[in-house]
Amino acid sequence: MSQKRDYYEVLGLSKGASESEIKKAYRKLAIKYHPDKNPDDSKAEEKFKEAAEAYEVLSNAEKKARYDQYGHAGMGQGFGGGGMNMDDIFSQFGDIFGGAFGGSFGGSRGRGGERVVKGSNLRVKMKMTLEDIANGVQKKIKVNKLVNADGVTFKSCSTCNGTGRITRMAQTFIGAMQTQSACNVCHGAGKMIDQKPTGADQNGLVRKEEVIEIEIPAGVEDGMQLNVRGKGNAGPFNGVPGDLIVVIEEVEHEELKRDGDNVHYEAFVSFMDAVLGESIEIPTLSGKVKIKIDAGTQSGKVLRLRGKGLPNVQGYGSGDLFAHINVWTPTKISKEEKVIIENLKKSENFQPKAGDKDKGFFKQMRDMFS
Repeated sequence: MSQKRDYYEVLGLSKGASESEIKKAYRKLAIKYHPDKNPDDSKAEEKFKEAAEAYEVLSNAEKKARYDQYGHAGMGQGFGGGGMNMDDIFSQFGDIFGGAFGGSFGGSRGRGGERVVKGSNLRVKMKMTLEDIANGVQKKIKVNKLVNADGVTFKSCSTCNGTGRITRMAQTFIGAMQTQSACNVCHGAGKMIDQKPTGADQNGLVRKEEVIEIEIPAGVEDGMQLNVRGKGNAGPFNGVPGDLIVVIEEVEHEELKRDGDNVHYEAFVSFMDAVLGESIEIPTLSGKVKIKIDAGTQSGKVLRLRGKGLPNVQGYGSGDLFAHINVWTPTKISKEEKVIIENLKKSENFQPKAGDKDKGFFKQMRDMFS
């Protein structure tokens, strides 16, 4: 499978291109590779689809921001872009062509000139644990959506002949003027219901529960949106289905704190373990592991476990886990314990001697990321 080209490269633009530049570049390519100008040309059709896919992402502020940050990885697994068919393109971007093709593909129309109406999108939230995010998961969700009623049939609107538009000629002082408006009978759909089953609405649709399986890639972040194409509400009059937009909602972990691809853990050790050294067990996203606390460890020391964080959503490896060591001080002690500690207090070895080895927290963190 060939590698997908950069969307800016597809449109011949730089990354800082404006909204008007993006639209202008897409229109130029869309007209150049339009099926009407290139009949039975599979290469031109692929170029046409590629340009539409790039425009779908770059013309949407939210998708464009995600693409600028994550590249194609942020669009993958249903995150918008890819898999567009001709009905999708003409229903979403038909207005881009203007009058370049005599109105045959203006508005939301399919390849045969028949108007295609896209259904509305559905939006749901999906809670995900850090463990789910670390591994990537397949989940099944139930959605209540509009679908075509069993037995419904449609016919072309006799008033507009299926175009969805009414053309009128009017005489003005500069001559005859042609105007177009939505058909007042079918309201621009180009179709009418021929047979409507009991329970169907005016568009021939009924509500039905459907189970949808969604594959979520590893490394997603809170607030990211998963766009599952064609799983939204059915389009009126047998039109193109809308999309199912799944918003990722990250569930806060009880022990680990996320910071991008890295995770942090607050580990508490006793004074004696810090002095003598010990091995302690800490949680990770793939199970518990043991780490060694060296003798003489100071409170605030940070231990780095490489690769134990979250996978990068673009596929650039994994983050790390940082264990922050905190030496726990008891709040109450017995008389016997106090005597022992008082004796230790007199020892010169128990007096603070901060040196180059005893780096502060910020210096430790700076050294780790340098």
